[in-house]
Amino acid sequence: MQDRLAEAIQLRETGRAKQDQAILEEARTILLELVAAYPDEAEITYQTAIVHDNLGLERESIPFYIQTLTQGLSGLDTATGLMKRERAFLGLGSTYRGLGEYQQAEKTLRQGLTEFPDSRPLQVFLALTLYNTQQYKEAMELALTNLLETTSDEKLQYYKRGLLFYTSHLDETW
Repeated sequence: MQDRLAEAIQLRETGRAKQDQAILEEARTILLELVAAYPDEAEITYQTAIVHDNLGLERESIPFYIQTLTQGLSGLDTATGLMKRERAFLGLGSTYRGLGEYQQAEKTLRQGLTEFPDSRPLQVFLALTLYNTQQYKEAMELALTNLLETTSDEKLQYYKRGLLFYTSHLDETW
């Protein structure tokens, strides 16, 4: 099982990097066989969710993401530097968002942030979702805060203190 899983992950990563649908389909075939044989293995379910996402099969990825989040997924995803569970929340939330299921996306991303409160990717995808639900103030606050806390642009850094203040006072005038 471990060798087949490693092969599928390598194919998925290669297919993603090359944007090669045939390689991704090959990885998907292996992962679907593995998930059928080992339905309780969180890592297999996780990789199956991701390969569906990589192939643009977002709706098909949802049950795998949901399942992997209930299976006790743990560990680091070395491809992204995120925790695997964090990436599963991100994948599921962004999938819901991409399908226009904004309330489900917001709920999922907020749930991810309760477990990973410092996750910038979860925060930024939540900002996108909040924009979609017309929660503009919180969306801008999250987006600007993440930008200002991560940028090395000296011109923006010069105004950082003021801009961070404005992020929580967007509707105020003086």
